[in-house]
Order: sequence, then C-alpha cells, then structure tokens
Amino acid sequence: MLPLLLGLSLLVGAAGVIALWRLAAAVEQRTAQAAVQQLLAIFGPAAAAVRENPRQLLSWYPLAQNSRTLFPAAFAELDKAFGGSFPFTKEQLQAAHARCSADWLAWKRAHDAEFSVKAAQVQDEIARGGGQATPLLRTRLAAVEQEKLERYQQRYEEYVKTAKALAAFVE
Repeated sequence: MLPLLLGLSLLVGAAGVIALWRLAAAVEQRTAQAAVQQLLAIFGPAAAAVRENPRQLLSWYPLAQNSRTLFPAAFAELDKAFGGSFPFTKEQLQAAHARCSADWLAWKRAHDAEFSVKAAQVQDEIARGGGQATPLLRTRLAAVEQEKLERYQQRYEEYVKTAKALAAFVE
C-alpha cells in the first residue's frame, strides 16, 4: 500500500509541475503578445504622424530605438510582421530626409518671391516719388531686407538642424 501511495504522490507531483510549467509558458506568451500590442498602439500612430510631418522623427525615432533595446523580442516579431524595421524603415528615414530638403527648397522659393514683392512695392513708391527715396522709404526698404534675412536665417538654421539629425538616423 505504501509504494502505491508513494507512486500516486509522485504522479500528482509530476502533474502539478507540468501544469505549473504550462501555466508559466502561457503567462509568458500573453506577456509577449501584450508587449507587441502596446508597441503597435504607441508606434502605429507615430508612423502615420511621421508620414505627415518628417520632423516628428526627431522625437519618435530615438524613442523607437531605445524601445528596441528594452523589448528586442517584441520588435523582432513586429519587424517580421511588417517586413522591415518597425516602426521606421531605412527607406522611410531617407524619404523623410528628402522631403525635409524639398520642403526647404519650396519654402525658400516662396520666401524669395514674398520678399521680392515687398521690396518691389517700396521701390515702386520710390519711383512714383520721382526716383528719390525719402528717409522713410529707405528705412522701409532696409526693414524689408532685414526681415527677409532674419526669417531666412531662422528657417535655414531649423532646416540644417533637422536635416543633419535625419541624416544621422540613416547612417
């Protein structure tokens, strides 16, 4: 009778160990799936925002890279599912850099056109006044040129900072 009880005890103990092992595996799988879902919830909207405004990468890309370090298994699963580096592929980084440059060039053309019109208006007033610029008109013309330069310098500084950061992400 004692060997039978001992055998049953071992059998129940082994079944308990197997049940605990399966439970631990199920909990681990749920935890991994929860991490993937949370990363999708965080970075899915970020990927869409970056497509609208490439400058958003300056905030989102470092966060994504640090998150990759913290959750390598979840990102590996996401990379596999999305067929590339989630949430931002190298191609998306390159496209963001190209768009930033294109936006800069478009802004520069518009800026030049805007201030050409402003300067022409003042010069037209000078011409209507007989070609002699009054001190007020000279001051207005100088102010237009100064504003043009200041806005250009400010925007160019932003562009260079953004373009350098985006280029560094691609490397």
